[in-house]
Order: sequence, then structure tokens, then C-alpha cells
Amino acid sequence: MVLRGHYRLFPLQFFLLGIPGLEDLYLYLALFFTVIYVTSVLGNITMLFIIRIDRSLHEPMYYFLCMLSSVDLALSTLNHTPKMLGILWMNTHEIYAEACLTQMFFLHSFAIMESALLLAMAFDRYVAICNPLRYTSILTKGLVIVIGVAVALMTPLPFIIRRLPFCSTSVIHHSYCEHMAVVKLACADTTFNNIFGIVVVFFIGGLDLIFIICSYIMILRAVFRLSSREARFKALGTCASHICAILSFWIPAVLSSVVHRFGHHVPVHIHILLANVYLMLPPLINPIVYGVRTKQIRNRVKSIFSANLLKCSSNVSSNVTKT
Repeated sequence: MVLRGHYRLFPLQFFLLGIPGLEDLYLYLALFFTVIYVTSVLGNITMLFIIRIDRSLHEPMYYFLCMLSSVDLALSTLNHTPKMLGILWMNTHEIYAEACLTQMFFLHSFAIMESALLLAMAFDRYVAICNPLRYTSILTKGLVIVIGVAVALMTPLPFIIRRLPFCSTSVIHHSYCEHMAVVKLACADTTFNNIFGIVVVFFIGGLDLIFIICSYIMILRAVFRLSSREARFKALGTCASHICAILSFWIPAVLSSVVHRFGHHVPVHIHILLANVYLMLPPLINPIVYGVRTKQIRNRVKSIFSANLLKCSSNVSSNVTKT
């Protein structure tokens, strides 16, 4: 480390504390989070594979779903989960400073990409229900712009932290390099970091949520104008998967934020577990919900499994015959 008075420059390494207070449960937590991680990765890879091979799914709605699965796959694999599992399984708490900043950048970037995609999918559902004749010409360019702006706004976070002087400790009281957990270690005024983080979250996430709510208000108005009850249920049914995706993303996010800001008497391990649920739940829920609720994807998965089962059965039968 390079010393400067009682401060030091940015440390070479950080020490991730993990989930303090639950050390005796690390093995069970490791098994639980590993199952979630493997299920998330397999689910999103399956979703991408199905959309890729089935030409009937090459429509805007499924392109957005494909992008959502890609972001979920990156959120699961490139961010906090592998390091957290390393802490739980092998007690590898150290992380290089540059790796910590990289993790922070991708974590916030992919989380905001997911929010932007949910917004794009809300507009997709709005046009499909309220103005179906224009469905095929919608949102693709706007979606790219929103995601690009979102990532550009998040880019300064690691570089702003990189300029801060740090005190004698480099222990992060978290299981991954969460922005505010790292900022708390600085021996300087962090008001700008706090304000910048809050502004970005509310400006992007808040606006996304407001626009999503506005889209569904207009969707509900259009649905309840339909004369047929069956048509109303069918129209709402096409939105069910997207609503589940919104809830799985925003409920843990809001709950984690509220507990972090106002739950001063809540044990630290509850804060950390909520933060992990916020990042791990959407990649787990989205492929399951869309796989179950979307008829085309469900039928395609069934046909692939049926074909594989028939092939295995025929191979077994031929082997038995030969013996």
C-alpha cells in the first residue's frame, strides 16, 4: 500500500467479509445459492437456445425476451455470484481492487439494463394490445438508446470511488463490492458519491418504473373497453409473464433499498441476504415464468424433450435387441 499521512491511496486488495453472523450456516447457504445459480444459468441458456432455433419466435416480443435472458445470464455469471460462492465454499475473501471496481461497474450496468428492458417490454405489450397494427415497427432503436444512456450514466461510479483516499481498513462488510459498502471505507467527504448514486438510481430506475406503470394504466383502459370477457382475459394473459418479471425485479430492489436506508436496527446479515436476493431472483424467475406461461416456448421445450426421450428409448431398445 502507498501511505499518505494517516490516509492511504486506493488499496491493492479488499477483504469481503461475506455474510457476518451466519458463518455456521455457510455450507447450507452455499448449497442453496449454488442450486439457484445453476438453475438460473441453465434456464436462461435454454431460453436463448429455444428462441434461436425456433423461427416462429423471431418476433419483437421474443427478441426482447432474448435480450432479457442475456442480461440475466451476464448478471448471474459476470458479477457477484461466483465470488460469493467462493467465499461460502472456500473462504476466499480477498478480491483485487481492480476486480472489485469491475464487478461494481457490471453489477450496476446490468441491473439498469434489466430495468430498461422491462420498460421496453412494457411498451411492447402496450402496442401489441392497444395498437397491434404498428407492433412490428416498435421500440428496437429506442431500446438501444435507453440501454446505452443507462450504461453511460453508470460508468463514472468506479472512477469516482477510485479517486477517494482510504483509511486503515479495507474490509467490505458485504459479500460483493456493493457501491455504498465500498464508499463507507473512504476517509473523505463522500457526499458527491452518495448523491450521484441516488440521482442515477432514481433518475433511471424511477423513470423506468413510472413509465411501466403508465403503460399498464393505458393497457388496462384498452383491455376493459373490449366487449368480450374472453378477449379481456386473453389480453391480460399476455401480460402475466411480464408482470411477474417486474415484481421479481422491483419488489426485492425496493425492499432492499428501504431496509438499507431506514432499517438501522436490522441485523447486517439481513441487509446482505436481501441484496443477494435482489440480484439472484430475476435471473432465476424470468426463464421459469416465461417458459411456463408462454405457449410457444412451452410447446417447443416439450417437443425437444419428447424427441430426446424417443431417441433414448429407441437406442435402449436396439441395444437390448442386439444383446
